[in-house]
Amino acid sequence: MTDRPTRLVVDCSLPEGHPDKVQIIPLTDAEITEREAQAAQAAIEQAEREAAEAQKQANKESAKAKLEALGLSEAEILALLG
Repeated sequence: MTDRPTRLVVDCSLPEGHPDKVQIIPLTDAEITEREAQAAQAAIEQAEREAAEAQKQANKESAKAKLEALGLSEAEILALLG
């Protein structure tokens, strides 16, 4: 048995119990390369989303600190920021 990734193909047009209804097919080298590229792109996009969320949180905290410096109360700031 090999550690090569596989894909599962189910042919719903065939009746239950048919030997070709469910097939486990090894991925080709091209499919493996595409899968790895998609995984790398997904990791990049996840990092970008996390960085954007961190920046949004930092901006919110900065705005809150500036409002406090202007003399707004915690209740007033919460009313503005929600």
